[in-house]
Amino acid sequence: MTELTLATEKMKAEKRDGIGWITFNNPDRRNAIGYAMREAILEIIEDFESDPSVRVIVMQGAGDKAFVSGSDISEFAEKRATPEQREVYDALSAKVNEAFSNIQKPLIAMIRGFCMGAGVGMALHADMRVAAAGSQFGVPAAKLALGYPFRSMKKIIDLVGPAKTKEIVFTGRRFSGEEALAMGLINQLVPAADLDKVVHELASTIAANAPLTILATKVIVAEAAKDPVDRDIALCDELVENCMLSEDYKEGRTAFLEKRPPIFKGK
Repeated sequence: MTELTLATEKMKAEKRDGIGWITFNNPDRRNAIGYAMREAILEIIEDFESDPSVRVIVMQGAGDKAFVSGSDISEFAEKRATPEQREVYDALSAKVNEAFSNIQKPLIAMIRGFCMGAGVGMALHADMRVAAAGSQFGVPAAKLALGYPFRSMKKIIDLVGPAKTKEIVFTGRRFSGEEALAMGLINQLVPAADLDKVVHELASTIAANAPLTILATKVIVAEAAKDPVDRDIALCDELVENCMLSEDYKEGRTAFLEKRPPIFKGK
């Protein structure tokens, strides 16, 4: 296991068995995300993305009360009180959102407890979301007179549709795990006692599969969600061709014929 040294103790990052673990470590405030935490997130993503030993990334909240309960509003008087401060704060938030959007490796959100506001935003960056029974979700922007930017809103719309997006934001109410599963906000809802096991098995299964195939799939799905005029079909074709010309493709065929698990190297 390798643990990253970060400037704040409110974020933790470690790498083990092909999985990079990101932990929001602010349990006293139900893992609400502050400025220093966002800075650390950028550092973690850069490290995990550049390390070929990391095949999958998992996000989780410390403790059993929350994944992320939102932004740390207690900082706003100091960090977002003036237009200039808001510009700096929002610029950092935009960098974090962009960094998450550009992650090329599979990203899983392991959700236990509250997933509210910015927590929902964080979870929506993930390719898959697995939640423990008893978890609660909500976007209370209308209760705080906050505006949600287009890109953040579109992520919700793409998952649950326009009508459910309006219900989530208009009401600002909390939704149960069962409701989140029914509307498509999460992929799985599992007993709380099984969450660690289920997510670890999911991440390990993905980590053992061919990285080039996973990358091609992630990019193609993202391109398919764009307007047709904005899609980079040439890039999609290139990534598929890379799979077919790879050593991993040869390994996959050989392993199948030899009736053994393949050992993929991502090249």
